[in-house]
Amino acid sequence: MPNRLFPNPDRSRINRRSFVLTSCATCLHSSGFLSTVRGETDSKESKKVAAVVTVYRTNSHADVLIGKILEGWKQDGGVGPSLKVVSMYVDQTGSDDLSLGLSKKHGFRLCKTIRESLELDTGTVAVDGVLSIGEHGNYPVNPLGQHLYPRRRFFSEIAQVFEERGRVVPVFNDKHPGPEWQDTVWMAERARALNVPWMAGSSLTVGERTPDATLPFGSSLQSCIAVGYSGLDIYGFHTLDFLQSIIERRATKRQGVERVQGLPLSMLRSLLDNNRIDQEVLRLTLASSGTSLDRLLENAQSMDSKQHALFVIKYLDGLVVPVLMLGSYAKSISVGWRDGVNKLLVTRAEEKSEPRYPHFAYLLKGIEQMIHSGNPAYPVERTLLAAGILDRGLHSLQSGREQETPELQIDYQPIDYPNAPNLDLLKTY
Repeated sequence: MPNRLFPNPDRSRINRRSFVLTSCATCLHSSGFLSTVRGETDSKESKKVAAVVTVYRTNSHADVLIGKILEGWKQDGGVGPSLKVVSMYVDQTGSDDLSLGLSKKHGFRLCKTIRESLELDTGTVAVDGVLSIGEHGNYPVNPLGQHLYPRRRFFSEIAQVFEERGRVVPVFNDKHPGPEWQDTVWMAERARALNVPWMAGSSLTVGERTPDATLPFGSSLQSCIAVGYSGLDIYGFHTLDFLQSIIERRATKRQGVERVQGLPLSMLRSLLDNNRIDQEVLRLTLASSGTSLDRLLENAQSMDSKQHALFVIKYLDGLVVPVLMLGSYAKSISVGWRDGVNKLLVTRAEEKSEPRYPHFAYLLKGIEQMIHSGNPAYPVERTLLAAGILDRGLHSLQSGREQETPELQIDYQPIDYPNAPNLDLLKTY
């Protein structure tokens, strides 16, 4: 009998081989980023949150998430979510730290321990939600290139307080759990055991796209390709989570992955010659990401495997998706596909910096929904699957061997959760 991730009637199962979730959400609509904001939003009483972060400096993930609770969606003193930061634990501080000044300005408590930030000397869990942001800071890197942020440690200490005090509240884990797979599994099993409402993931899955396109639910899919840029670990996850947010909508009864192979980009020409990649979709996706197939083939032999790779993912339903991580040879993350009626589409994840990285506002909106409702806005299993694909891809790239992935038979029911600008930041819960 499998264990259960969320043992509520509308939650489903998890063990080291299978995660399942069924949930639902309402599509929200807006004409743009706070384009209709005038004065204060009509909202319920703000929920109290604790922030547990690695560092808090300008434009860190802590800043562009927590800062929107403190200073509004645009971080300009305007309207923001119905959340209130009451405590903060910062793991590392330095000359660029902002937390002390913000504590004085906004009146939240700076804490010496994670336990203190959750309990606030009350002997119970004194907050309504927790944002655990393990991103940025001076932490080690393992031989696979994975930056070992203390996400498991943070979650372990949070969960320990929940267990001791007999109360759980929703937790958001920034980016992916882990990043090493054994830590991802441990965190998921701990969340399941305590019945913690738990979300994680990339802000790009809910941000703006150019064009604003996705795969309609229940569509057939002939082929798909993803292109990412920057480092394999730091942006490989963003690329995979963005990819999964699109292809999870295809007509399939199985979301999990059968095997993952990490290859050097020098193998690209061979895959093209053997018709293992849809060249037309590849050209469109590369163009969307700011590069070209000709340029890539000219330089592929010299692109080292520490910053560049080709991950080939075979899903349980037979879909095979090549993911090209191109370092500085690409300028953005894009996903292209050929649907069942031979129509080609491509979309690019936008990473605008103004107003203050708006994709994080839309990520925070989902977190706000979870903290008010007690239910994740969309399935954490999607993030677990993306995290596992990345971990197994990096292992394959290092070993030179394809990885069979029975542990990634992660099945779940996706929901029709919208991306910006089709989310209403002023919606109340």
